[in-house]
Amino acid sequence: MAKRRPSSGRWLREHHTDPFVLRARREGYRSRAAFKLLEIASYPFGGTPGRLLGPGMTVVDLGSAPGGWSQVAAEMVGGQGRVVAMDLLAMPPLEGVIFIQGDFLGEVGLRSLGEAIQPRRTVDVVLSDMAPNMTGIALADQTRGESLAEAAHEFACQTLELGGTLVVKLFHGPGFHETVRRARMDFTRVKVIKPQASRDRSAEQYLVGVGFRGVSSS
Repeated sequence: MAKRRPSSGRWLREHHTDPFVLRARREGYRSRAAFKLLEIASYPFGGTPGRLLGPGMTVVDLGSAPGGWSQVAAEMVGGQGRVVAMDLLAMPPLEGVIFIQGDFLGEVGLRSLGEAIQPRRTVDVVLSDMAPNMTGIALADQTRGESLAEAAHEFACQTLELGGTLVVKLFHGPGFHETVRRARMDFTRVKVIKPQASRDRSAEQYLVGVGFRGVSSS
């Protein structure tokens, strides 16, 4: 049997005592990440809190497994809304969520997403909690994370309706400020948020773009 690294044991101890993990278990969420989206969705953009996700909206959730964000989105859009989720990994079924197991970066995956969005051709919100499989090589991990964020941004520019919203995970690295700059060209309001449910040591932050302008100028 392989010997467990000290860092793995440390992570397990932190995980089992993490207040957001414990709260997720109590409240029936699949992951602590649900509380990241709940906080982001309640942020007062334009002085109106809680409008990022609302009844009847169509939402795409990229990098959805195990389903914490999809759960929150499905609750907020209600029965008249639609949530389409995608991940490379399998995700157990969720009421109100159409799940596609596939590669978002591949042609087949993109085509499957487009078919699931029908009969609408546009969506109200694109969510991306995608992250690369970490190698421990900082520059390589940052570069791959930036590529995923860029792909989510491009997808949003192709599918969002006017006034739509993008929420995408970023990692602070060499391309961080350029990613934010590009988002400010495509959305009327942009904020970068680190939710309380993000671990302190994590370099992740979330870019929220509100008010899609309709034409990508990046």
